[in-house]
Amino acid sequence: MASNTSKTARASVRAGQAGAAGGALSVLGEFKYVIPLNNGRNAYVRNLTNGKTLHLRTDSEAFIEEIRVLATAGHAAKIRAELGALNEANPDHGWDATEKRLVEAGVFGE
Repeated sequence: MASNTSKTARASVRAGQAGAAGGALSVLGEFKYVIPLNNGRNAYVRNLTNGKTLHLRTDSEAFIEEIRVLATAGHAAKIRAELGALNEANPDHGWDATEKRLVEAGVFGE
């Protein structure tokens, strides 16, 4: 089976997965947690801790809880930076309101 990744990259990911058993995580390159859909009304949320990608409404409790899991795992600053970048790129998609809902729900520990 052909692959778009190099042999070195695949080996590095396998080594990172082997080391992840103790809670450590090794990721090559840039990883996006929130992938916007439908003008910000929905998003894919990629979870490094369990390897799942969920399709969620950004105004749902499930979205808040999934982001809470990631924030608790230590990814809060990166997620907030992503939400800020999404808001800058698409100010009419409501990413500022999404971040506000997450802050009000105490997701980021504030």
